[in-house]
Amino acid sequence: MCSMIGYIGPRPVSQMLTSSLGQLECNGDESCGIALVDAGTPRIVRSVGDIARLEATVAEIESPESALACGIGQTSSMAQDKPTWEKGHPYQDCKGQIVVVHSGTIENYVELKRQLTLEGHSFHTATDSEVIPHLIEKYFEGNIVKAVKSALLEIRGFLAILVISTEDELRIVAAQCGSPLIVGLGNGENFVASDIPPLLPHTSSVIAMNDGEIAVIRHQSIELQTLDGKAFSSERIPCPADVAERQGFSHFMLKEIFEQPTIMRHACRGRLNVDIGVVLEEELGPAEIFSSVQRVVIVGRGSSRHAALVGEFFIESFARLQVEVDYAAEFRYRDAPLGPDTLVIAVTRSGETADTLSAMEEAQQKGAFVLSVCNAAGSLAARLADSVLYTRAGLETGVSPTKTFTMQLLALYLIGLFLARVRGTMTREEVLRRARLLTRVPEQVEQILDRSSAISALAEVFSNYHHALLLGSGINYPIALEGADKLKAISHVHADAYPTAELHHGPFGLIEKNMPVVILAPNDHNYNETLANLTEVKARNGVVLAIATEGDHEITAKADYTFQIPKADPFVNPFLSIIPLQLFAYHIAMLRGINVDKPRGLMTRGASGSATS
Repeated sequence: MCSMIGYIGPRPVSQMLTSSLGQLECNGDESCGIALVDAGTPRIVRSVGDIARLEATVAEIESPESALACGIGQTSSMAQDKPTWEKGHPYQDCKGQIVVVHSGTIENYVELKRQLTLEGHSFHTATDSEVIPHLIEKYFEGNIVKAVKSALLEIRGFLAILVISTEDELRIVAAQCGSPLIVGLGNGENFVASDIPPLLPHTSSVIAMNDGEIAVIRHQSIELQTLDGKAFSSERIPCPADVAERQGFSHFMLKEIFEQPTIMRHACRGRLNVDIGVVLEEELGPAEIFSSVQRVVIVGRGSSRHAALVGEFFIESFARLQVEVDYAAEFRYRDAPLGPDTLVIAVTRSGETADTLSAMEEAQQKGAFVLSVCNAAGSLAARLADSVLYTRAGLETGVSPTKTFTMQLLALYLIGLFLARVRGTMTREEVLRRARLLTRVPEQVEQILDRSSAISALAEVFSNYHHALLLGSGINYPIALEGADKLKAISHVHADAYPTAELHHGPFGLIEKNMPVVILAPNDHNYNETLANLTEVKARNGVVLAIATEGDHEITAKADYTFQIPKADPFVNPFLSIIPLQLFAYHIAMLRGINVDKPRGLMTRGASGSATS
């Protein structure tokens, strides 16, 4: 769990680094540190704990007479060693001339460390990161860029590194090999980071690096190279700073929940057509590519996988195709039979999730057509895929997905309708009807958001419970999974989700007055089964909160508490049910004193091995 930042320019470097790390920090980060170079020995400050402790000590390393300096910094959770001052990032070589911060994992670090030890290098920690400066030192002969390239050729894994040296000119060397890096372009100064938010106040354009690329960052120039030394240029992506402001909301998470109706309308623009319903050929490619598809596999992690499970219902029901949903992390170990008639849909918020990228590569090697559903233009997933459908959610600063999850649902709904149209499994009238249903969703979501105070009141009732069960049937079950994840990640409540019919297979033994049950009970074809299970929960003294359809008096009479969502088609209900669950988790977290924008244990977007989706 690592976040990195690098800066070169005339401003006070320590202040730039610590303020930027503060925007990347997550609760649960166990150590942080920065390193500065202007002339002479690198100056390093580390801290066990959060950024506030680091800020209290950084002033001592700033050089007031320096007109130009560079520095790198990192926050991390030390998975391989106990956090102590001397064991944290940044790491140095034996001579103290090369300094490195690192995000990701090195798969062969044990054998590299053993070989370097035999060659005379000494190590002070059990982390894989410490291997990197020693390996660079091994190859250093006056040019840090060449040494970094040589070192990377020996490393296996998913990683990104930032390197500075006192024995080279003043510059930062950034390398991406599976874990994302973003270069920020300034005026007489430049930046590099593992994520966009800390760059936004200082730059209006960024460059998203690719795997196997190195950026040599000076204060007035950026030089991009491949590992074999070929120089190239890359697209500069505009990056307006106001998207990173809270705009009057108390937290980014709340702002992003309330943005969803506007973003939904934007995402439908140009994709829905009054004559044929849905038009995606311009983004996905010719319809002929998809008309021959016989099977669909959807992969994702975390919230993206939950969206994929909803997408399974959309595509199977609309396009009448067999759909499988798999964990991206497990997909490459299954050796699944794939071929040219298989469509693999990779769902990823960041477009940089290492396991999802590996699954995409595996699918392409077996001849499948790979479609990426992602939010980040220029991301690795977007570049690797055969075609891409962007979710158009915009920057999501909150660590736990809210608007990006909902927009993944929308993208998968569109894909389902598109496949139905090109395969002829729906009449034109039915495609148009379902497209119209989608256009009504933003207004229905606004109706829910207008009653957010009711959800806040419900949160007050449930905020002191330490456990919860969430139940949903059919297409509602993945929403229960996502709601449970929100309670765990944001509110730090132990919550589990089950299909409603599975209540008899274990969960019934847990139900009592201290185990609240949240039941997704919209009026659909699973309604009677849901109602029967709710009755059984009440018979065991369970406390029930039901998310029900507007006007459902029967549920209201049986449940202890009810929140009603607008009446909608069963395939639209997931868009509506998730909103009160997002707000419910948010308000419970507020009552429990948790910073929802930096929840404990959640990783920032895209890091290798991260919980991001």
